[in-house]
Amino acid sequence: MGDASNTRSKKIWFWTSIIINVGFLFIFKYYNFFITSFSEGMSLLGLKVNPFTLKVILPIGISFYTFHGLSYVIDIYKNKIKPEKNFIDYAVFVSFFPLLVAGPIERATHLLPQLKRVREFNYSKAVDGLRQILWGLFKKIVIADSCAQFANMLFDHNSNYSGLTNALGAVFFAIQIYGDFSGYSDIALGTARLFGIELLKNFSFPYFSRDIAEFWRRWHISLSTWFRDYLYIPLGGSKGKTWTKVKNTFIIFLVSGFWHGANWTFIIWGLLNALYIMPSIIFNSNRNNLDIVAKGKYFPSIKDFFNICLTFSLTTFAWIFFRSENLTSAILYIKNMGNGLLLDGNYFQVISFIQNKVGYLLPIIIFLFIIVEWIGRESNYAIEHIGIKLPAPIVWTLYYIMAATTFYFSGTEQTFIYFQF
Repeated sequence: MGDASNTRSKKIWFWTSIIINVGFLFIFKYYNFFITSFSEGMSLLGLKVNPFTLKVILPIGISFYTFHGLSYVIDIYKNKIKPEKNFIDYAVFVSFFPLLVAGPIERATHLLPQLKRVREFNYSKAVDGLRQILWGLFKKIVIADSCAQFANMLFDHNSNYSGLTNALGAVFFAIQIYGDFSGYSDIALGTARLFGIELLKNFSFPYFSRDIAEFWRRWHISLSTWFRDYLYIPLGGSKGKTWTKVKNTFIIFLVSGFWHGANWTFIIWGLLNALYIMPSIIFNSNRNNLDIVAKGKYFPSIKDFFNICLTFSLTTFAWIFFRSENLTSAILYIKNMGNGLLLDGNYFQVISFIQNKVGYLLPIIIFLFIIVEWIGRESNYAIEHIGIKLPAPIVWTLYYIMAATTFYFSGTEQTFIYFQF
């Protein structure tokens, strides 16, 4: 593409590269889904089809490094960058190990220049990187893995529990997926900083969002901005009539759902989020909450608090489809969650579940975790500035408490959720 003599030749090389990259992703991740769906559709028409399915192991993180590479190709095609001549630099860009399996999805315009310049060890950046790694490990092992035990229990046996207890299970999963994925991102960013590399920020306290549009500016930021720059804007973005904006938004969320996995549950999850964001798109209020909630204040306003709770509730409901193995399981979970919410015994069963299964330690730790995240919401990560004003002995005591707590909770290993994508 860089040496193409004319536009036609450049387009040929561009689409060849796109087809090869997306082709690998399609074969490994989506071929079986499409062929099985086609077979099921034919069965409904009374036609029997014996499809040939692939029995292959899905490469870990294939969606991440495919999009990682696509951004490089697209940026060259759009003349945003020049082709990299040094194969080693390009290879490091593609396979930089901290972000390889679960992001963030880097851009060549951001990462390649950092790889090419001479780097020297920076003590303060290394300390900051280790601090972020510690926080990421805490979020993953203490928060996410602990919540996973009870989320798995309730999602797998939801018919045995009351509606409110199942609602608690959905909340557990919402906390789990945030601690799991943002924890990985913190570890990746902190590790990269040890090497003098600054990766793209991937999370910005999304559960403190006041509407769904703000949530998607703060959750999985590298993917959201990727879709914005390489799909939404080329489709026309927010220009034109309301119908164009609505159509483009639905396309983005459908593709986002499908990016997460070849399952109807992810597509429904994407559709739900598209429906959630529609009012702000139609009434042009999707950029109302660009700043940090209650910036410079200790507490949010009543309106902001209500909006945060509403946004979290809507997001948690959508996560049910994300977590469920299939649509039948998701619908059954929602049905069991809705059944008998106001009947006697529900409230006592929730208390009994927490007391007998969860215990009191985890709810206390989650509560303290939320407080720390709220206090640090104006930073890049929650404990970034924890040591600025406190005496060193207190700061080190807090670090050792976090490390000891992480070791204490490390007995129940749970695979990173986003490894499957």
